[in-house]
Amino acid sequence: MTNQSTIDKLIEMRLTSMADAFRIQEKDPSMKEMSFEDRFGLLVDTEYTNRKSNRLKRLIKNAEFDQPSASVVDIDYTSGRKLNKELIKRLASCEYIADYRNIFITGATGSGKSYMACAFGMEACKHYYNTKYVRLPDLLIDLRTARENGTYKKVLSKYSNPTLLILDEWLLMKPTPEEQTDIFELLHRRRKRSSTIFCSQYTKEGWYEQLGGDASPLADAILDRIVHDGYVINIVPIDPSKDLSMREVYGLSETDRM
Repeated sequence: MTNQSTIDKLIEMRLTSMADAFRIQEKDPSMKEMSFEDRFGLLVDTEYTNRKSNRLKRLIKNAEFDQPSASVVDIDYTSGRKLNKELIKRLASCEYIADYRNIFITGATGSGKSYMACAFGMEACKHYYNTKYVRLPDLLIDLRTARENGTYKKVLSKYSNPTLLILDEWLLMKPTPEEQTDIFELLHRRRKRSSTIFCSQYTKEGWYEQLGGDASPLADAILDRIVHDGYVINIVPIDPSKDLSMREVYGLSETDRM
């Protein structure tokens, strides 16, 4: 068998990185001094590394992060916000995902909620967890449209299946009864089998009223499926008089959501 035939078969089997590495080995005289096992090991390592890299790129692309450049390393702890650095470091390890626990990030507009959530989402992708970012208003519109055109179950699965779902602008507006039903169905499907990050201007104590309070038969049921054993990050200024918007800290425009 000729080397070109080997390369052609590698390409046919979609082992293109290995084929490229094999070509490089052919042209490198020093490779002749290496054992077959070592050379083969290098080929496998190249293919494996490239596949992992491509998988990560796909996960990040499919997540559709609002802020794809967000990074846990770049979270600012010196801008006058009360942040628990040890908790953030722990959450960056993604152990909460393995335990099917949620994260609640609350704070005022511009406090850095979305940035932090996307940073956690990036870490999830690096651990090869299927991740999805979406604003709750957009999700509800998506489900309403799907109900009208007969694709409701398919679209609901789109949001219920990811291992990590980031729900931004959580309860920014009070949902209608139909929207409450959609929220309940989504969270019921995700319960004890996945993790969700909720970003909200309201603290957990305000969610019941946003869901309709005593007038809503689903308010308690929705909260019962998410609030137990969740990690809370409430971003508040240490000194409100010296408060600095995180848009300024990260150099974002006013149109960028935080």
